[in-house]
Amino acid sequence: MAEAYETEEKKPDFQRYLDVARRRHMHFLIPLLFGWVLVWGLSWILPPRYKSTTLILVEEPTGPKAIAGADFGDSLQQRLQNMQQQILSRTRLLMIIDGMHLYGGGHKPLTDDEKVTKMRKEITIDLVRDAQNAGVTGFKIDYAAGDAHVAQRVTGELAGLFISENQQNIIQQSGDTTKFLEAQLETARTALAEQEAKVNAFKAAHVGALPSQEASNLQILGGLQAQLTNEQDALNNATQNRAMHETEIQQLRTNPLPTARAGEPIDPNSVAAIDIQLAKLRDQLTDLRSKYTESYPDVVKVKTQIAQTEVQRRTALAAEKAKGDKTADNLALEQLQALLQSDNVEIQNRNASIVELQGRIAQYTGRINAEPASEQELADLNRGYDQSQTNYNDLLKRKQESQMATSMEQMQQGERFTMLDPPSLPLKPDFPNRLEFCGFGLVAGLAFGVLSIVGFELTDDRLHTETDISDLLPVPVICEIPEVSNPIDEQTARKKIFIGWATAAVVIFIILAGSAVSYLHG
Repeated sequence: MAEAYETEEKKPDFQRYLDVARRRHMHFLIPLLFGWVLVWGLSWILPPRYKSTTLILVEEPTGPKAIAGADFGDSLQQRLQNMQQQILSRTRLLMIIDGMHLYGGGHKPLTDDEKVTKMRKEITIDLVRDAQNAGVTGFKIDYAAGDAHVAQRVTGELAGLFISENQQNIIQQSGDTTKFLEAQLETARTALAEQEAKVNAFKAAHVGALPSQEASNLQILGGLQAQLTNEQDALNNATQNRAMHETEIQQLRTNPLPTARAGEPIDPNSVAAIDIQLAKLRDQLTDLRSKYTESYPDVVKVKTQIAQTEVQRRTALAAEKAKGDKTADNLALEQLQALLQSDNVEIQNRNASIVELQGRIAQYTGRINAEPASEQELADLNRGYDQSQTNYNDLLKRKQESQMATSMEQMQQGERFTMLDPPSLPLKPDFPNRLEFCGFGLVAGLAFGVLSIVGFELTDDRLHTETDISDLLPVPVICEIPEVSNPIDEQTARKKIFIGWATAAVVIFIILAGSAVSYLHG
């Protein structure tokens, strides 16, 4: 029972809304049309604004990227922002405004600052990015004006300013970079020459003690030490020979030899002949020792011959003493004194040679000992020289790249701004969008119509439905008296229905026609 009662309660409410629509359709249609016409007409009253658009493509350098982009470390976005500030400066915009006679109309003339501010608001610059790597590939320039041709001309002027400004900036930046690198290169060249002079001066002051000469110094030192050993051995032999000759002279003076007869030829087995042979062998040994070591075969052979000859001499000396020849005594003494003098000269020469070799050995030893310190100092000098050389080569390479980049820009082979889409000539205004205004007007008309119905219903005190009557009576309604209609009333009701539908058709037609006009004419 409760559910049935609630259903009966809902049905009269729905029916009531239908009755309100039948009674108040004119109160809805007229405000609907009025609200739509008001908003739609406003779109034709507002001054139109035409927007011209151009697309500028950033072309990659046609030459090698490493050269074309050598001097331009700033990102494209940063350079665009810098150029935008330069182009949208007060001076640049006033040149365009005065050249094209912009913002000259109106009842109240605008000041230069007001014109610049207004023009900046009407300029829009948007970056175009690559969908894959999000890099900047170009940018769009939009300008809105009351005249389509003016908007197109101003957009073209702005695009030209961006293109020319970019090329001038790149050429100027490249030229400035080249001048800066030239100054740095001159400084690096001076530093390199100073480092090279230091290295050459050090090498000249340490000739023979350089690290590169260590092997040769060691080899020379080894040869000098071998010569010193040979000289010392030869000195020892000469000293021994001198002692032996001094002993022989002493013995000869103590025990004189028999004297030989005058005019007799010298016997090859005599002491005199043997002494001559012995002197030759000793001279030969001295000569060999100056060239070879004691273990050299020729040296060993001569030493053996000397030993054999000395034995032969002692034998001959003993034989001659037995004969008592007094003449051989004087000859032998002279020969021994000559050999003794030769020994003294040889000892003196050997001592001088040893002193000289010791001095040279000390010199080369000092060089070798000084090589670690000189090597470190030379390494420091070479490190500074290498660093200066690297810096100089790097600056020289960068200067050449900068010059090539400047040449490429002058030949239009560097990074360029190319107008991909020329400034468009707008056929429809960008503002107001009359089709959108049609939609806003329809929403406004619907709101006015609903408010009108609600207002009339709230101010109407008449009873129109059975529910209104039952709500006023304290007791339930037992019966109803049906409505008695006559032909005139029926004709009047049909006439009202016709007028309502006709009015609705007219309103819909007007709205559709206005929307079509707005769509076709913007």
